[in-house]
Formats: sequence, C-alpha cells, structure tokens
Amino acid sequence: MELYVDSANLKEIRHAASMGIISGVTTNPSLLAKEDPNQDIKTLLLDIHASVGGHLSVEVVSTDTAGMLREAEEILKWAPEATIKIPMIADGLAAVKELNRQDIPTNVTLIFSATQALAAANAGATYVSVFLGRLDDIGADGVQVVRDVAEIWDMNDLDALIIAASIRHPIHVMECAKAGAHISTVPYKVLMQCIKHPLTDSGLQAFLNDYNKMQSEKEKLGTK
Repeated sequence: MELYVDSANLKEIRHAASMGIISGVTTNPSLLAKEDPNQDIKTLLLDIHASVGGHLSVEVVSTDTAGMLREAEEILKWAPEATIKIPMIADGLAAVKELNRQDIPTNVTLIFSATQALAAANAGATYVSVFLGRLDDIGADGVQVVRDVAEIWDMNDLDALIIAASIRHPIHVMECAKAGAHISTVPYKVLMQCIKHPLTDSGLQAFLNDYNKMQSEKEKLGTK
C-alpha cells in the first residue's frame, strides 16, 4: 500500500518527502484554509508537487458538472500533471465521465459506502477515496467499508485505485493495508506516529549508552 500525505503545509510535506515514505499528496479546501490566507494557492500547490512529485490531487469547488469541467480545465493549465478531485455527487459523476473520456485522471472524494465507490468506478474514476475516519466519528465501521470496496474490486477486477482517506491514527493505516486499500492518504502527524515506537527509542538509547561505555573503558585502558 502506498502512502500519500494529506496536507497543504509545505514544511510538513517536504519533511515527509525527505524520509522517502510518501509517493503523493492530497489536499482539499479545508486543508488549504489552514495555511496562510495571503499565499497564492496555485504557487503553493506547484511548490507541493515540486517537493514530492508523484500524485497531486487538486479539488474543484463547483457543484455543477459544467463548473467542475471549467475548473478542471483551468487547473490543468497551471498544473498539467494534477489529478482532478471531484465530489461524490450526481453532477460530479457526470464530470468524471467526461474527464475520463479526455483521459484526465480523477479522484472521487467524500465516498462513504461501497455502492458510492462502485458508482464512481463505473463513471471512470481513476481513484476512489473512502473517508473511513468520518464514518468512525458517527459510530460506523469505516475500515469495514474499505474491506467491502476491496472485496468488490477483487471480485469484479475493477481498475480504479482505492484510497483510504480521513485517517485518524496508525491503526487505521495498518487496518486499511490489511483490508486491501491501494493507497492511504495520511495526515503528517499520523505519519510521524507511524514511524515511532517507544521500544525503538529506548533500544537506540541503550545501544548508544553501551557504545559510550565501551569507548570510555578504552580510554581508561589507554591512559594506563
């Protein structure tokens, strides 16, 4: 399972990219709104893509098919490698169908059920983003939806890639990998939690302590 970072913070994204563990970035209007409001969005997104390469999803904000297609055309003028992120609504599916006809990659977002994912795949989506954390927030089982989607994909040999989104913690990442998601898009904070473990820290400190002790003993012997 590939890892993307779900962020619009350039410092976080660059650090995640420097570790070599991510192969793409996803953003949305909510993430962009957290950053400097005076910053040019186009410049920020291009800087993000330059920092990571690979996948970059850029979301439209129109809710009608014609508006989404106009936005997609504008986005591709300044970010020709972008994947167009489309909401899981009827007009969105119509936009996905047209963009697929033009061989433009799409990421259908705000998917909360296997039937929504299936509809998006049939419309021609390149990626389907299942928001499991928000399902958990309302007492549903988000990981089970990812499992259901993956099972349908296996049974029907569907091509769209399954993105596990709205990740809340490292257990979500692990369970989505086991469930069959192709990609997990993960907040920076959760990515950092994924690579840390207290036993790793204590084990490293023990190695360093033993090494320093050995060096100290050598130095004592050298003075005799």
